[in-house]
Amino acid sequence: MTRFLATAAVLSFVALAATACNTPQERAVGGGAVGAVGGALVGQAIGGNTGATVAGAVIGGLAGAMIGAGTAPGECRYHQYDNRGRPMYDRNGRPVTYLAPCQ
Repeated sequence: MTRFLATAAVLSFVALAATACNTPQERAVGGGAVGAVGGALVGQAIGGNTGATVAGAVIGGLAGAMIGAGTAPGECRYHQYDNRGRPMYDRNGRPVTYLAPCQ
């Protein structure tokens, strides 16, 4: 049991480091890893057998992946301004915009 807990602790630290990623795909993977480790620990604590541990890991992994992907910062469209602070427009009169991470 102590070996299992030590392995779970190491895996959770590795998974926690993976959650510092920024893209939704990277955050989904990191969240899935953290959720799987947490779910496995909870499943083992509640069920006390291999089936409960696997079920907890699967449920926790899916939930963590969904939460990780959903909390990723999105991209926002911003207007581009000239050096006098006026909005810039293209040849067709449309505002010039760019995408950047939301603040």
